[in-house]
Amino acid sequence: MKTELLSPAGNFEKLKVAAHFGADAVYFSGKKFGLRAYAGNFSHEELKDAFSYLHSIGKKGYVTVNCFAYDEDFPELRDYLLFLTEIGADAAIVSDPGVISLAREVAPALELHLSTQANTLNSYAARFYADMGVKRVVVARELSVDRIKKIRDALPPEVEIECFAHGAMCISYSGRCLLSNYLNGRDNYKGECVQACRWEYAIHEKGRKEKELPIEEDERGTYILNSHDLKTITFLDELVRAGVYSFKIEGRMKSAYYVASCTDAYRRALDSLEKEPLSYHCEKEWDEELYLCSNRGFTEGFLRGGKGGAESLSYDNSQSAGGAEFVAKVLGYDFEKKRVIIEQRNRFKVGDVLELMSPGKEPREILVREIEKENGEKTEDALLVQEKLYLPSDCEASEWDILRRRRA
Repeated sequence: MKTELLSPAGNFEKLKVAAHFGADAVYFSGKKFGLRAYAGNFSHEELKDAFSYLHSIGKKGYVTVNCFAYDEDFPELRDYLLFLTEIGADAAIVSDPGVISLAREVAPALELHLSTQANTLNSYAARFYADMGVKRVVVARELSVDRIKKIRDALPPEVEIECFAHGAMCISYSGRCLLSNYLNGRDNYKGECVQACRWEYAIHEKGRKEKELPIEEDERGTYILNSHDLKTITFLDELVRAGVYSFKIEGRMKSAYYVASCTDAYRRALDSLEKEPLSYHCEKEWDEELYLCSNRGFTEGFLRGGKGGAESLSYDNSQSAGGAEFVAKVLGYDFEKKRVIIEQRNRFKVGDVLELMSPGKEPREILVREIEKENGEKTEDALLVQEKLYLPSDCEASEWDILRRRRA
């Protein structure tokens, strides 16, 4: 069965990285109406450029319009939906029935994907949205594989199923959380979530408010609402058999390195699954790759029958740095002088061993023997962020490849 790998893009650079590392489609937001207000996001002009670029390389792009709207939002929403149609958006990701109704009225040619925010848990709800004109249902994260299959079987064949495959999850898994509004006054349904579920908490006895009682598993404290990240790479075949068409990686707020690493791992896994659907096996290196970028530990969530309880909670901390760090973006390769052209992102020095990440390949080691600046000056220490540098290496590289360094 043909599948789609869908990767996140918080800005244009991440969009190009996602496409380079094998995403079939990319999802991103304009400056309004998406639920990640603090990602870089795309201006109107950048949205035009994004679709021009994606379509030129045979990829698709979906724009998040998944806010829950107030009446005063609708005049601007009307213009925005028309604009998305005009620039050739492949779909809008929506959650509000009012927005769906408006889109069908003013932009009937615009394909609609139902966001996980709509919390679609059953086939009756899925059919309801399909009857409203939704082409794809992004199912709620509280579903098991078996329940996803029941929804797939109840839908017309032209309506697709999309499933979150990897990344951070709200403790209210489908994102229907009120903590941000209640504790900080920032509207999570307008994209302003402060991720209050990642904070540390303590309790106190009502009559002794000065005496806090920390809820801790060890000396680092606890994050009682903090979920492990979702990871499905080991059982993608089960999801495909259940009828999932599109596999979504979370992470519009994450780094370009995170996008590259996760996209590449799932690309290789899905390619293998497509070639041998009856004998899928997750290779060790694909799984290990996912531990090298930021994560909170991993869970299967509810997908394989779990209850999403204690086994899904991360008690240790709110964010792991991962096993490797992003060092540089590759700008190209100088074949004449045999050197990699890079843009620095994190400090590194002569003598460091870096890894070159290229789509579909195992990482290749590069020993930093020399660092040359654009003016020809040599340096022992790459200190300046976004400085253009040259590294001698026989490892040929392409624009949008990634250089990383493993943590000790």
